[in-house]
Amino acid sequence: MLTIKAPQKLYNSTIKLSGSKSIHNRLLILNEVLHLKLQFENASNSEDTEVLQNALKKISTSNNAIIDVGHAGTDMRFLTAFLSIRKGEWLLTGSDRMKQRPIGELVKVLTKMGADINYTENENYPPLKIKGNFLSGKSIEIDGSISSQFISALLLISPILKNGLELSIKNKPVSWPYVKMSIDLLTKTGIKVVIENNNIKISPISEHFISKIYNSNFFIESDWSSASYWYSIVALSQNLELCLTGLKNNSTQADSILPEIYSQFGVSTQFKNECVFIKKTGLGCLEFDYNFSDCPDIAQTVAVTCFGLGIKATLNGLNTLKHKESDRIFATKNELEKFGALIEATDNSLTINNSTVNNNIETLKTKTFTVSTYNDHRVAMSIAPLAILCKELCIQNPEVVSKSYPLFWEDLKSVGFNVNLTL
Repeated sequence: MLTIKAPQKLYNSTIKLSGSKSIHNRLLILNEVLHLKLQFENASNSEDTEVLQNALKKISTSNNAIIDVGHAGTDMRFLTAFLSIRKGEWLLTGSDRMKQRPIGELVKVLTKMGADINYTENENYPPLKIKGNFLSGKSIEIDGSISSQFISALLLISPILKNGLELSIKNKPVSWPYVKMSIDLLTKTGIKVVIENNNIKISPISEHFISKIYNSNFFIESDWSSASYWYSIVALSQNLELCLTGLKNNSTQADSILPEIYSQFGVSTQFKNECVFIKKTGLGCLEFDYNFSDCPDIAQTVAVTCFGLGIKATLNGLNTLKHKESDRIFATKNELEKFGALIEATDNSLTINNSTVNNNIETLKTKTFTVSTYNDHRVAMSIAPLAILCKELCIQNPEVVSKSYPLFWEDLKSVGFNVNLTL
């Protein structure tokens, strides 16, 4: 259990964010696929990236191994595609929750391309028994409405397929900026990518291909998802100003939409020397309505901000949240209701009806609240800013933040929060 108390004054500070795990994990796969020998600056210190690094090391020294990715969904999807082209026999598995996260669409597409993949427990779900094959990159179709990571997994292996890849995406794709991130990184390596409507064509590499970033140092932009919690803290504070390092104005990360969203909550953003300066400059809106289909990872954080500011809010485009590390729609509703939130939830939306929460701030400040984390890093960190509004906030299983932001609690201390871990 971890307890958080907000002091009378929070301190203007610089938060050194680590690299984006989304970018780093894609580069780790491309490093292997294209033999790039990249060195990483501002590397991600997330558990997900560490798990993927360890898995790739194990794969490089064996042709028959059990690969356990734990809770790392990106690792599961990327390795499903990567191991399909890697000579050997592999058992790819994960945590109990991972075994409840569907992967059938990706497996179906890979199988059509010649992959040898079998389910060892339940149809359409991990674990997977994979025998590496030489795959054909013929024209293929995939349902884009399930997971952008399925599309990215295919794109990242596509340059070494015999014919490259012609991928047709049916149905409206979710989290499209993450697909664009994969395409951007492929392009940076020197791979030719052509996009026409919902079709992506990747040219195969030639026998004498040498990437333009071969054996290079690659600076990984800091993680905009991690920045979201600081935007929420600033929005719920009075005069706090923070500097967040390593972030770019023209980012390919989906969550770089944060400045636009939080401007509606009275938070200003200034970019200077790849740093972001954020501070509260106004009262913000009275009602908020937004579709998060492109950036679902920040939906919980925004929901908490809206509740804390007493903003009536409707958050749509949340259908993928039910299949994350937890059912995040249920978790958000359940945990905010502990604070007195009035929330309506569907499989695709959250509606927060508390428009008078600011009238109850003094009541919240007299109470201690205990938050469940559902073994989900984003539940823990999205709720944490509410420590500003209550007497004390108790977080169960606080170690879950290591999945994406291991130093989160330490960084909270640096701003002035009283953070204590109890057994």
